[in-house]
Amino acid sequence: MTLRLFHHPFSSFCQKVLIALYDREVPFEPVTIDLRDPEQRAVLAQVWAMTKFPVLRDEARDVTVPESTLIIEYLDRIHLGPPPLVPKDPEAALQVRIWDRFFDNYVEVPLQKAVVDHFRPERARDPYGVEEAKGQLARAYPIVEAQLADGREWIAGGAFSLADCSAAPALFYANIVQPYAGHANLEAYYARLLARPSFARAIEEARPYRVGFPLPWPDSYA
Repeated sequence: MTLRLFHHPFSSFCQKVLIALYDREVPFEPVTIDLRDPEQRAVLAQVWAMTKFPVLRDEARDVTVPESTLIIEYLDRIHLGPPPLVPKDPEAALQVRIWDRFFDNYVEVPLQKAVVDHFRPERARDPYGVEEAKGQLARAYPIVEAQLADGREWIAGGAFSLADCSAAPALFYANIVQPYAGHANLEAYYARLLARPSFARAIEEARPYRVGFPLPWPDSYA
């Protein structure tokens, strides 16, 4: 096995890469890292000094690729055969990248702000910042809703793409922080993501780690 993915199944950014790997049927060796474990953390630091996951290590090419978006684009280049997750057409690729960044920056970032705050000591919490984060999610949802109003199946149009890999785990966790019920197009889109075998597999693999999540799980997530 020449590809090794250093990750944790419960991490949304790691799930983003797992969806791409599973969807394109790329063989790889998963290396699960618990950042609370000093020995495992040291293993990750040897691969990527910033000690952040996901990180892909391509042993055959002696290449280390950090960051979920870069990993998925790298997989498109080295694993030929299945349709790429970033289309070759420049204009279509631009739309995919725009929506990839949208979900990472305007959904993932605020939802993580709201979740991480629950792990802080009481005196260090930031309720104002959490409300700001929830407000950003509330502003993001109508933008997604409008993008889907033309009946498109996937967020950037065309085929399932990098942007959908970004959207799936982001929406999974964001809905717990700031529910998007009432946005019919968004809800239908998430249902399509959930029906994708690659995303369903990532959710199941993360299920054993739910006990560590600080917010209550909605009944629909059973």
